[in-house]
Amino acid sequence: MKTIRLTAAQAMVRYLGAQFNENRTTFLAGCWAIFGHGNVAGLGEALYDAGDNFPTWRGHNEQSMAHAAIAYAKALNRKRAMAVTTSIGPGATNLVTAAALAHVNRLPLLLLPGDVFASRAPDPVLQQVENFADGTLSANDCLRPVSRYFDRISRAEQLLTALPRAFATMTDPTECGPVTLAFCQDVQAEAIDWPESFFESKVWSIRRPQPDNKELAGAIEAVRGAKKPLIIAGGGIHYSSATTRLREFAERHQIPVCETQAGKSALAFDHPLNFGSVGVTGSTAANKIAEDADLIICIGTRLQDFTTGSWALFKNPERKLLAININADDANKHRALPLVADARVAIEALSDGLGNHVAKFPDNGLKENWIKAVESATAAPENNCLPSDAQVIGAVQRNLDDDAIIVCAAGGLPGELHKLWKAFKPNSYHVEYGYSCMGYEIAGGMGVKMAHPDREIVVMVGDGSYMMANSELATSIMLGHKIILIILDNRGFACINRLQLATGGASFNNLLDTARHVEPSNIDFVNHAASMGATAEKAGSIAELEQAMARARAAERSYAIIIDTDPMIATQEGGAWWDVAVPEISDRKQVMNAHADYIVQQKHQRKAD
Repeated sequence: MKTIRLTAAQAMVRYLGAQFNENRTTFLAGCWAIFGHGNVAGLGEALYDAGDNFPTWRGHNEQSMAHAAIAYAKALNRKRAMAVTTSIGPGATNLVTAAALAHVNRLPLLLLPGDVFASRAPDPVLQQVENFADGTLSANDCLRPVSRYFDRISRAEQLLTALPRAFATMTDPTECGPVTLAFCQDVQAEAIDWPESFFESKVWSIRRPQPDNKELAGAIEAVRGAKKPLIIAGGGIHYSSATTRLREFAERHQIPVCETQAGKSALAFDHPLNFGSVGVTGSTAANKIAEDADLIICIGTRLQDFTTGSWALFKNPERKLLAININADDANKHRALPLVADARVAIEALSDGLGNHVAKFPDNGLKENWIKAVESATAAPENNCLPSDAQVIGAVQRNLDDDAIIVCAAGGLPGELHKLWKAFKPNSYHVEYGYSCMGYEIAGGMGVKMAHPDREIVVMVGDGSYMMANSELATSIMLGHKIILIILDNRGFACINRLQLATGGASFNNLLDTARHVEPSNIDFVNHAASMGATAEKAGSIAELEQAMARARAAERSYAIIIDTDPMIATQEGGAWWDVAVPEISDRKQVMNAHADYIVQQKHQRKAD
């Protein structure tokens, strides 16, 4: 057996660069890194030696670097991913939020935080978290519950098994998610003789599990027997590259389609069978069909509460669920009839089994009325009042082509975008709502741009989320990855303020002007964005925003447009109940009234198994 002598860090980097996807492209595009004493001497030196063969990018925050990596993987439907390395202390724990985001959204991510000395000779080292009850623990153990696979590399030869397991997890259609390899810093620098065969190129193919014959037969029977079927398209449609099959299936069997946040853009907005978003942020059209449906065909969705209206949306007493999912746990949720298989394969098999079966075409007036509601909500205002989020969305959309990608995350904007954004092409809608993570937007937009360098990337973010994590705007300038950033300044966390009021509460600690302060907040977002290298301007109206969009599109570097918006306005059309517990006891009448309504709404709720 031929061997080569390398440090553990050198061996890891060489292995990472030799793993390929089915398109014969390296599965990992490279590594984000902020170096510290836990990874600079080992991994840092190894990454330097790799050069352009395995590129390293520098960010400004560990969490944001991981968000960029996650967005990159999501934008490419899990076909590629990125690695992130940090030092052993706050850098490592900064990864926890991002790992949770990747875990919830089932996205591949390789985390390589440095760890304490395996030898324990210099313990405790700088930034070491000591647990006197368990000497095996370090700060990196915080990543265990949010990792799909976790390992601690305390001997160099452990990489021989740990690295293949890491890639097996990241490329598994069911177990896909974040992998953490906590890399002891002294081990990174240790050298051993490695078998050369370990570094041979390997192609990781994504499996497409076939449906079980009995489950398939049950699914065919359920669809044939349904009078009012409805398809809910989830993110699994995109990950399975099944958007074309979804359209063909819906057209052949005349079944209406609605979309989750992750599934949006699976079917073109203007397709006659696309009735829009579903659930709490759903369209009037889709939610009406969902209320009446006797069979809900869930494809590639984990059925979180925003999709199901906290399980109060489906009101037909004869309702049944058919869950098509590659994950058996998801397919068996809420007494669903399971069809465990790859989404594309399952759709093809189900369509073949149905033959020429056609359902009753839904009332197309529902869709027509919803389109009118969208046009009304997003139209430019006729006065000089502060615009709504919806009006800003309309202005942005009118000034983009269909190939552009919209990026957003938490707050009120995702709800408005889910309802109102017109997505005409697959993967043109990138909203992180599985973990609803404030601060994802700018780093995420940069990651999407890295995945699709030839497409226009527009990031929409509120002032609150912008203030949580904006430093990667500077990184986008540094790396030459242009994004257009629309900052909607409503002076605070307006979405949660509206929820606070809707549940009977008083406006408290959400809007900047009603939070405790000595000096009112007065941030100059134009100069702030410009200080990081972006071209920036403030739009005083929707008309000025549309003019600014033309300048932003013509610009060669990241461009920020700031516009003041009304914090109290949200699109009233559409939507469904969301279970947010209201106190049973309060001195405030508004809270008690909200609680009484809460009890009424709970009666429609289908209880989980």
